[in-house]
Amino acid sequence: MGAVRAHNYAVSVTWTGNQGTGTSGYRAYSRDHEVFADGLTTMLGSSDPAFRGDRTRWNPELELTAALSQCHMLWYLHLCSEAGVVVLSYSDNAVGTMEETANGSGRFTEVVLRPQVTIANARMLEPAYRLHAQAHEKCFIANSVNFPVRHEPAIETENPALVQPDYRGYGRYGGYGTSE
Repeated sequence: MGAVRAHNYAVSVTWTGNQGTGTSGYRAYSRDHEVFADGLTTMLGSSDPAFRGDRTRWNPELELTAALSQCHMLWYLHLCSEAGVVVLSYSDNAVGTMEETANGSGRFTEVVLRPQVTIANARMLEPAYRLHAQAHEKCFIANSVNFPVRHEPAIETENPALVQPDYRGYGRYGGYGTSE
């Protein structure tokens, strides 16, 4: 399917880690940098601490994992609102896995999203699970990566005492929603 319209996303990245001698040696410089976009708060970045980065700053691997989680959540909320599924809360504990190769390069091998969703009532459970698959199909970021993105949603109702049906195949049990 051809593009209907194009969107551009401009950012500027500035290295702030020169400690006086530039990159004169592997340990001579900091990996610290700043990420800017018009009108947004500056994001402080570094590399993963495994690569001499600052653990108090965002790194590209965290940013990629967060982008997949955010994109899925935003599509999911949109689809739920259209389908009449009332979401009361949503959080995700996503985990990305990257493998490093012998030559020092690496690649992500998967990201697992673990959305924890609370909906208004039990009658909405089946569509609430089903809409995770649709959100995955629509996610711009998941459609752009070359590794699997899996989903293991857990959905509860506002009244947790209600018995929930077992939706095997929609998440934790079936691992639906992969992109490769």
